[in-house]
Amino acid sequence: MNIIRSPPPSTINATVFHRRLSKTTTFPLFRFFSSGTSFTFCRTKFADFQCKALTKVNKKDLLQDSELPILDENQDNAIKKYVKSIKSIFSSLDDGAISASAYDTACVALIKADDSTQSGPQFPSCLEWIVNHQLPDGSWGETLMFSASDRLVGTLACVIALTTWKIHPEKCKRGLRFVEENISKLEDESEEHKTHGLELLFPSLVEQARELDIKVLDDSPVLEELYKRREVKLLKIPKEKIYKTPTIMLYSLEGIKDWDWEKILKHQSENGSIVYSTTATSFTYMQTKDQKCLTFLTNLVDKFKGGVPHVYPVDLFEQIWMVDRLQRLGIDRYFRSEIKECTDYIYRYWDEQGLGFSRYCNLRDIDDTCMGFRILRTHGYPVSPDVLRDFEKDGEFVCYPGQSAEAVTAMFNLYRSSQVLFPGEKILDDAKKFSRNFLTEKRLINNFRDKWLITKDLSGEVAYALDVPWYASLPRLEARYYVEQYGGEDDIWLGKTYFRMPNVSNNYYLDMARLDYNHCQTIHQLEWSKFQKWYAHLNIKESSNTSLLWSYYEATATIFEPERCNERFTWAKTNVLVNTITSFFANPQYSNTDIQAFVNEFTNVQHHEKKGKPWQVMLDALHETLNEISLSTMKAHGVDIYPHLHSIWKKWLLNLQKGVGVVQGEAELIVKTIILVSGLCSSEEPFSHPQYQRLSSATNDLCHQISHMENRTINLGIESKMQELVQLVLSDSPNDLDFISKGTFLAVAKTFYYRAFIDPETINQHIDKVLFQKVIW
Repeated sequence: MNIIRSPPPSTINATVFHRRLSKTTTFPLFRFFSSGTSFTFCRTKFADFQCKALTKVNKKDLLQDSELPILDENQDNAIKKYVKSIKSIFSSLDDGAISASAYDTACVALIKADDSTQSGPQFPSCLEWIVNHQLPDGSWGETLMFSASDRLVGTLACVIALTTWKIHPEKCKRGLRFVEENISKLEDESEEHKTHGLELLFPSLVEQARELDIKVLDDSPVLEELYKRREVKLLKIPKEKIYKTPTIMLYSLEGIKDWDWEKILKHQSENGSIVYSTTATSFTYMQTKDQKCLTFLTNLVDKFKGGVPHVYPVDLFEQIWMVDRLQRLGIDRYFRSEIKECTDYIYRYWDEQGLGFSRYCNLRDIDDTCMGFRILRTHGYPVSPDVLRDFEKDGEFVCYPGQSAEAVTAMFNLYRSSQVLFPGEKILDDAKKFSRNFLTEKRLINNFRDKWLITKDLSGEVAYALDVPWYASLPRLEARYYVEQYGGEDDIWLGKTYFRMPNVSNNYYLDMARLDYNHCQTIHQLEWSKFQKWYAHLNIKESSNTSLLWSYYEATATIFEPERCNERFTWAKTNVLVNTITSFFANPQYSNTDIQAFVNEFTNVQHHEKKGKPWQVMLDALHETLNEISLSTMKAHGVDIYPHLHSIWKKWLLNLQKGVGVVQGEAELIVKTIILVSGLCSSEEPFSHPQYQRLSSATNDLCHQISHMENRTINLGIESKMQELVQLVLSDSPNDLDFISKGTFLAVAKTFYYRAFIDPETINQHIDKVLFQKVIW
């Protein structure tokens, strides 16, 4: 048996984990994860729970039984501080946190006072912000990262604003010098990382500057090229089409001349903005004096104290991406109620047209729509993928209708979302094929530059998604990779300017995820040591060809929470015993008669005699393990599950008599055992539920087919059955099973898919990374 030897576990923080029980003990909820997402479920309280045996269990007893560590006091306090900080972010969620834009602040600063008695600016605080935020090199723009396009647009806009109001000529000179010295750098900046609408906005700014007698960029070849590109872009979408249907061109309308402003106002959002764009709204106001536009701008300037963002609100964008980041980092379990409020909020504004940046936005995009769809579907909300039809034409998908070039992140998120499809959802199947092909081509040429986001390791995120599909993605595996890929507060988002989303890209999330992962890993390493001792104690020969480490890894990568050690151990032990028994009787020297004798011995405990039979060690191991599992469940939950464990094992062993090559029921055996050990049911009554029977049948059939798959080729039949199982788990039906029990089936099925899809060498690499490589800070 090839086993990766673990390094000596750290004993620095090795104290003892134990559960404190009271009359209203809250038992750990079950959750299962996927690539880029997780499913979380409500806790179950047993209000009248009483057990005399449990009241006598003390810390010393549990130390002897579990030998499991918990956080030391310092780690515990550190995680509590992170949890408190992140919960405070949730509690303060409003319309979104977003950084200020020098360009948009300058455009709003141009608005003259809405008072005939005054000739000054309507928003003097915007001018004050400009004065206070010039950078040492004379420019204005994003401070964390230099971008020629972002700095040039922001700087020239600020110079125009200051010149318009005839203030701070020295700052204007420094700004103009920056523009002259850095315009050539636009040629070196990648197209993907240039600010959006640059070919419209920068020429327009130059024209405004010249109207103010500002001498700027005479005979600049870079500027001439931008003029040419502007003409090409303006020919693509006629204005009449824009008047009828809002497009991304409205977002940069200030860079286009000769609008019919009354028709533009028909696209005004409920909050008074024009497609949630600050500058588009300010220019519309300057042309129309529309009071709803002014109200929007006034509220925005007041809220941000002068330095306004380029778009607002960003409430849906913020909450969708917050949930996604926390789930992928593996720390969402600390924020279940907060995430539930977010998903309820997202669903409140979901409709057949999809989603945009905010609840007010009438310009929907595929990025927010598909991510919202994915989060809502995986949390059990009834949503249809038909919303994607507005973003598809002739088999191709775009972020905004009318776009000609697509971005890596938009297709990455479309690909992730397309994998949660139900049977018959052709639009998702088409989206999956298109986005996978798009990402594969980008991978082949190693070009992951994105027009929406500059992040730490987008190539790594894409590689993981392509190599480990959602059906095979185990939660701790995804978290281990993403904790290294996530950029935290260094992430920069791209729009008309560069901007930051502090509640999405946040170092609190990253640092907490690192601490939490390393703590859990320390526990898992100590458990692995104990698990090997358990196996050695059984005295089962290695020739049985069981994979001890793989069994522990699959269970741990799915059920990783420290307090769920019993469920994790039980899953791994069950898997080892099933593999051992199956492997043993697969030997040609044993017949069905031997299998029947083994089953009879197991069933008739009272007549069990040790007569040196070849399978005696296995039978003893099975009895001993079931007793251990029952005892640990009794201590934890005060429930005797032994009769039920014996019954479900008897059912599986009777199926084994049909032949080792055709036996089914392993998946159901694991699922039932997990549910029983979790303490969520004390009888087999839930197992007779019609929906349970449907799930059980679907899972057993699926996992049996996966186990007998050849050459690691996932055929259409298996894909179809996975889709059916996903639909059974994520869809509600009358008198349905609880979400916890349903989710267990998919969690177990995904480990079967993982084992079949991923090659052994890669699995060993995953095991090493997940269980034995600490996250480096």
